[in-house]
Amino acid sequence: MSHTNNSLSGQITNRYHDNRALPDESPLFMPRHGVSEKSFRINHGQQPFFQMVSTLFSRLFVLAVTVILSVYGITEMVGVITTNTVTGLQWVFLVLFSINFIWIVFAFSQALLGFLILLTPRLLKQREIDAPFKTAILLPIYNEDPVRIRATIEAMHSDLMAKAPGKYAFFILSDTNRADAWIAEEHTFMDVVNKDEQGCPVYYRRRHQNSERKAGNIGDWVQRWGGDYGAMIVLDADSIMSAESMVKLSRRLAAAPGVGLIQTLPTIVFANTLYGRLQQFANHCFGPVYAKGLSSWHGLSSNFWGHNAIIRTQAFAQSCHLPILSGKPPFGGHVLSHDFIEAALLRRAGWGVRFDTDIPASFEEAPPSLIDVLVRDRRWCQGNLQHTNFIFAKGFVVPTRLHLFSGVMSYLSAVFWLSLIIVGLAIAIQATFVRPEYFANPSLFPTWPVFDSERALRLFVVSMAIVLAPKAFGWFAAMIHIPRCLRFGGPILLTLSTLLEMVMSGLYAPILMVSQVGVVFSIFRGKDSGWLPQSRVDGAFGWKSVMRHHTGHTLFGAALAVISLLLSKELFYWLLPISAGLILSIPLSWLSGGTSRTKLIKMIGLLRAPEEKKPVQILVALKRKLAEMPQPQKKMDFLNRLVSHPQLCNWHISQLPDTEGEKLNFDPPRIIAEWKLHHADSLQQLETWLEPAEALALLGHPDCLYKLQSIGKQSHPMVPE
Repeated sequence: MSHTNNSLSGQITNRYHDNRALPDESPLFMPRHGVSEKSFRINHGQQPFFQMVSTLFSRLFVLAVTVILSVYGITEMVGVITTNTVTGLQWVFLVLFSINFIWIVFAFSQALLGFLILLTPRLLKQREIDAPFKTAILLPIYNEDPVRIRATIEAMHSDLMAKAPGKYAFFILSDTNRADAWIAEEHTFMDVVNKDEQGCPVYYRRRHQNSERKAGNIGDWVQRWGGDYGAMIVLDADSIMSAESMVKLSRRLAAAPGVGLIQTLPTIVFANTLYGRLQQFANHCFGPVYAKGLSSWHGLSSNFWGHNAIIRTQAFAQSCHLPILSGKPPFGGHVLSHDFIEAALLRRAGWGVRFDTDIPASFEEAPPSLIDVLVRDRRWCQGNLQHTNFIFAKGFVVPTRLHLFSGVMSYLSAVFWLSLIIVGLAIAIQATFVRPEYFANPSLFPTWPVFDSERALRLFVVSMAIVLAPKAFGWFAAMIHIPRCLRFGGPILLTLSTLLEMVMSGLYAPILMVSQVGVVFSIFRGKDSGWLPQSRVDGAFGWKSVMRHHTGHTLFGAALAVISLLLSKELFYWLLPISAGLILSIPLSWLSGGTSRTKLIKMIGLLRAPEEKKPVQILVALKRKLAEMPQPQKKMDFLNRLVSHPQLCNWHISQLPDTEGEKLNFDPPRIIAEWKLHHADSLQQLETWLEPAEALALLGHPDCLYKLQSIGKQSHPMVPE
């Protein structure tokens, strides 16, 4: 590139320097931490005495219920299989049953605690004071739909300007790594960025290196701008919160100087597919029961879900620069499920982490289909299994270790359940085809293979009651709260929706189980999940795609059904809930996505969420903003879009890092992109030539963009100067 082009490019950059989409930097130092470090005591003196007693009682309650029911269940199972000599397979079955039974009892004990709390009057409210600091609202995005993000920001911005002007600022933190998505973001956000410095400004930053993924994205913001903001509210691309909720979070954090993070309970909205509506209904109906239980026993040692939470910026900078794990992915490298670990590091540093379930109007969206859930689970599973590095590390308190263990078990439990089924089937095969040795041991009396079927049936009933009880708790809690019950559609629709959710979740459960087992084994084989954006479409997969994903599940379910039927009818019926879900996996998965496939359910009013009956104001505002957004134009190549909008091109240049005076590094994609730029006859030809990395390199260098503008003027002679 000639000296003249460099000079002109520099003039453009300087000319538009005032148009940058970011404020002046205010850095915070973030020291990187190790897996094992010294812990600091939390300041319980700032926690009301009643809350301390309540937390202690809740933990004792969960422990007692878990121990009592686990001892009962395991003792009963021992009685079922030890009426006589126990085989090796039966001992394996007992161990697997014990692990699974303790796991479901632990979940039940938390739901029971939450149910009892919901039935009692609220005695104490969290303190709130005016927040003396400004709060940043961070929206990390990665190849998302920018129109949806803009509508969300405009809805929240209007709400905040009306209720808390001058106290908040939005930061769109892009990690987008596709050239077309990058330009689409800038085209969409250009008109709303940095227009209101005093009221509630909106800023935009795209990272050019996606190191450490989302955790690195937020960490980069903390290290560059965190010093000007006392707190940050972290949202996901599909999150939305009302101004009232955000103000309440800031006030509560200000009133609790020893607390580093307050997590809200996000509720699912805007679900229009069958699987989405199942998740949405369960989240609204059963979610509060679990949430109350979790919040009660967590106390100041709660967890972080990665979004819809407020974090004390100084505490985060001090505590939460994640360690780099030894070894290669999937178990080594950067921490994927960063949220659990960030909560753990905050707590280890002596900061409280709280879960406030009473913050209203905190929303998110759910994956639209079963396949989308399975794709997301691949990344989540790898991240959670990485937590095995931290469970026994130095410095973490017992609740933190339980959070990490629960994350690991949320996927390993699928392995234990499937193993239990296979071992049980093997025992049945052994009993049917292997001749028993009645006098295997020296004895006057034969060893008869005896099985206590009556006791086994009783234990099965108890186990199913423990599994289904939390759903019954949620249904009952909604039924006795008349206004809430009416928002679900009334007692009849609420009851029918609960039953439908139980049936459908029971059918989908074995598909998820088998899929998660496959994911776990692929991770143990060393396969890295990568970093894929979450699907925000309606999940309407065609039959071919669905069959490709679920043919193996269907064949496995059919084999399970045939083998069990050949052994005995009783065993066939016993395994039918599992085999049926697997055999029907293809139609169930097809039905799970697509908005048009749920018309009948929506028309009847089943699986209705309260926000559908009476939506809160912020959701109404978001829908209105989405409707007001200009309709997407005919798809335009990113180079054409850039050169046909000189203002966008210049604004894009002004956002690039200032590299003047820096020594140029050897950058093959940039060098190749520059060669192609000089030799292309048209923008269309250039775009077909460019590889993804080369397109990004071209868009990241002002001198290349200046040359691009000159080519664009030849292709578009009417483009103004």
